[in-house]
Amino acid sequence: MRNYDELVREVKSRTNPESISERRLFGENYEHEFKVQAPTLVLEYIKRAMDGVGEDYTRRSKEAGEAVKNHLKACLSNVDYEYQGSVMTNTHIRGNSDIDLLVISNLFHFNDWSGVDSVLNNSLEKLLLESYQLTNLRYARESSTSYQGNFLADLKRNRTESENKLTNEYDECNISKPKAIRLKNKNLHREVDVVIACWYRTVQAIKENEKKFRSIQIYDKSENSIGRVESPFVSIDRINSKDNSVNGRLKKMIRFLKNLKVDSGTKINLNSFDINAICYKIDINNYSGKKYYELVPVLVDEFYRLISNESYRNSVKSVDGSEYIFYGKPDKVKALRELEEELGKVFGDFQLIPNFNYSL
Repeated sequence: MRNYDELVREVKSRTNPESISERRLFGENYEHEFKVQAPTLVLEYIKRAMDGVGEDYTRRSKEAGEAVKNHLKACLSNVDYEYQGSVMTNTHIRGNSDIDLLVISNLFHFNDWSGVDSVLNNSLEKLLLESYQLTNLRYARESSTSYQGNFLADLKRNRTESENKLTNEYDECNISKPKAIRLKNKNLHREVDVVIACWYRTVQAIKENEKKFRSIQIYDKSENSIGRVESPFVSIDRINSKDNSVNGRLKKMIRFLKNLKVDSGTKINLNSFDINAICYKIDINNYSGKKYYELVPVLVDEFYRLISNESYRNSVKSVDGSEYIFYGKPDKVKALRELEEELGKVFGDFQLIPNFNYSL
């Protein structure tokens, strides 16, 4: 059996590094309810690994982002500010988690015109659209104009002005990274990554005309170019929506796997993007009514299926649907097996709990 005294200490120090009262973080009845629901160290580890970070910590991460935003408003114009990352889905596992602030130019945007034209020229696809969606597609296509400015020069200027402003405001500010400015707010003890980007509108974003469906492309200062199309707001919305439908169980599984990875003591090459996709893929009928500890065998079953069924494994896509997680990526399959081994250890110890009352 693993050393659960040590594992509990590790997860507590990670999620609550300042040892704030758990009553303050999670409510007056938390400590009593915790003892009832997690009467053994194995269950305590599982529950703590699933419960995540208290609101006090999350609030400070967001405050650090807002402070940066306010500084940038003094020097930048024609930009939109958005956040991305695990803090926005409350699947972060560190009390002092950093936050990503996107600085998105609104002087121009790119569009998937080939996709729009494909829909508008296909009678069957048009029949499947709601009237407002067809109207939005037609209007966007008919009113489209080419941007007359130099979009790379605009993005480079946003990056340069952000660097100048933030190096003056923060003692710790790293501007060497090509895709992000990393700084530390010493008062709030939080790091913030500032990412320069531009908007990209997919067919879905155009036909729905909602910001949550928009995508972005990130500026790389070393290449003076923009990267692939990414859809962080779609991912955030999908995770939050599905989690709401299962009363928090999806995020519990995501946090649990993230903590398992960290506590493995080895480098497992699966990131948050991958772990989100693994858990998002699970059929909600398999876990929608489960207690927290029953989510462990749900994950065991899912990992067994992923490893034993190549076709199923290759079908796993990112939450936003933009890329396959395991297809053609043997290093990711290897990492999947490594995380399954860690999961199996905890599940084996869980099964050894004597006289456990499964009605808790």
